[in-house]
Amino acid sequence: MVTIPTITRELTPFEHAVLKLVCDGLTNAAIAQEIHHSEKVIENTVSRAAQAFVIEQRQQHNLRVLISLAYRAHFGDTALRKLEPVQQEQELLASA
Repeated sequence: MVTIPTITRELTPFEHAVLKLVCDGLTNAAIAQEIHHSEKVIENTVSRAAQAFVIEQRQQHNLRVLISLAYRAHFGDTALRKLEPVQQEQELLASA
């Protein structure tokens, strides 16, 4: 059975912005460029978010995947919502 990590505090708006981009699969460098901050700031933000979700860095686990899963479990999956128009378009093309 998989346990969804609990969140120990509210995330800041900046942490939300960074984690949404992490969930979209962007690297720290790409996130830094997107929101005009240094890569170190992004790295620290991801680390603080992992602490908020009580996710420990272990060699056998991918921290970014665990954070993405925890974030989506708590705040919804916006990535799936982005795919809905594409899916609807494909269904229309298939039925034509």
